[in-house]
Amino acid sequence: MNTQECIAGAFAGESQARNKYKAFSEAADDEGYAQVAKLFRAASLAEEIHARRLMRVGGYVGNTVANLEAGRAGELEETNNMYPAFIEVAEKEGRQDALITFEHAKKAEAVHAELYGKALEAVKAGKDFDVKTVYLCPVCGNIEINHTSERCPICGIPGTSFKVIE
Repeated sequence: MNTQECIAGAFAGESQARNKYKAFSEAADDEGYAQVAKLFRAASLAEEIHARRLMRVGGYVGNTVANLEAGRAGELEETNNMYPAFIEVAEKEGRQDALITFEHAKKAEAVHAELYGKALEAVKAGKDFDVKTVYLCPVCGNIEINHTSERCPICGIPGTSFKVIE
């Protein structure tokens, strides 16, 4: 194993830990353990710091054009390959809960890829992405620009539930 492989493995572990601890903090909050939730949130943020540092020392953060290209490629891989395979497995196993989650993610990743493509065109033309407001669906991860639909086109929650991203 070389250092670059170590960086990649550490990044994967830190990224998973960040998300796991964030979910643990939400569970602790739901159960009324506010201080335990706070501890998990702090650990989650610490893992995020580790992951960001590893991205930089691993050379995975480039200029904005390279980052948009990498982001778009990743979203397309998930849309076209990863999630279709996962959906097939969940269907075979009758896991409706996973199937819905995979289908929502697949559709949201396609939207992300499209938006990265539009942003990439703008940046290559020497401009910023021309948007006023970015909205995020808190259920499925869909992103809408400048306005929300009446209902999320992916998961169906009211558009008023979307979060404004600063």
